[in-house]
Order: sequence, then C-alpha cells, then structure tokens
Amino acid sequence: MRSLLQWAWYDFSKRVLQLAAASAYGVRYTGREHIPAQGGVLLVCNHQSHLDPPLVGLGCPRHINFIARDSLFRFPPLGWLLRALHVIPLAREGTGLAGIKEALRRLKRGELVVIFPEGTRTHDGQVGHFRPGFTALAARSGAAILPAAIDGSFQAWPRSKRLPRLAQIRVHYGEPIPAAEVARRSDRDLIAEAERRVCQYVAQLREPQTD
Repeated sequence: MRSLLQWAWYDFSKRVLQLAAASAYGVRYTGREHIPAQGGVLLVCNHQSHLDPPLVGLGCPRHINFIARDSLFRFPPLGWLLRALHVIPLAREGTGLAGIKEALRRLKRGELVVIFPEGTRTHDGQVGHFRPGFTALAARSGAAILPAAIDGSFQAWPRSKRLPRLAQIRVHYGEPIPAAEVARRSDRDLIAEAERRVCQYVAQLREPQTD
C-alpha cells in the first residue's frame, strides 16, 4: 500500500501535469461522469503516442495505475518517475506474469488500472485490433471495463518523430461494461465490444466541434 507521502507526491505531480497539458495541448475531456467512483475498473484505450498514459490519466478523478513495458524503467530519470508513480512494469519477453499478477492485485483492491490493448502505438493514427488478455484481468478480478478514447496525440507526437509538437487533444470516457456483464460474456465478445466502442468514440472525437 502507498504511504501518505506517496499519495501527496502523486497529487502534486498530477496538478503540475494538468497545467502543462492544458497549456500545451488544450486537452478537452468528456464523459468523466461515466467513470465509476469506486471499485475495480480496467480502463482500456487506444494508443496513439507516448502522451496517451498521462493525458488519459489526468482527466480521471481517481488515482490510477498504469501498465508499462519494463524497458522504460531502464532509462533514468524516467524509470525513477515511473516507480514514484507506482507504474506496473510488464516484461515484453516471456509471459509478463509478474506484471499481470500485480495488476490483478490492484484491481481486486478496488483500484483503477489503465491498459492499451493494441499493445503498441499506432503507425497511422487508426485504432488497431485489440489483443486478448485484458478481459481475463477484468473477469478474474471482478472489475468493470471502461472503454475510453484519445485523439490528437498522434498529430502531437507520431512515432516517426523524436520530439512532440503542439496539437489539440481530446479524451472521452465511455460508459463502463459492468462487472456482472464481464462475467457472463465470452472473451471474444468482450474484446470485440471494447474495440467497437473505442473506435466509435475516436470517430466522435474527430467530428467538427460546434462549441
């Protein structure tokens, strides 16, 4: 469990990043009313750039847990920051069992975990097929699945560029798939449903804004 000092550091870091994100990208959030106030939640989102984890997390009123590939922890000061924020390392080689078990523990404790089921950043800005595995996490922990979408971060930092640039970014949190529904549906159905909703939200985010 985290100490009071660790919670304070998390809240401070979040506020600083919120100001930076608003200044650089004018991030707009919609659908925050759909985020369950408590209980285990597995948030699944499309993956456009390195900006996605912090920007998706900054709009969430709850403390969040990210899953990141273990190689990112090897580069200071990034590794130090990831550890300070209790990011869950997931080994890309082998089964990644340790990271999966830790994510499962946190979900069972009633926490919110963010995962990007495409497994890697998009090459062209489009949503790729979701890989299996995340549905088992939700089913075994009794967590709800919360589909979400981000758009604009590919324009801000495509994988072909070394450094980010300015762009308008939007994030939407959709209606959750309740734990009871997760328990009774097959993995295949849940993967297809989560992918369908995320694609739908991305399309909505790309519609011209009228306000």
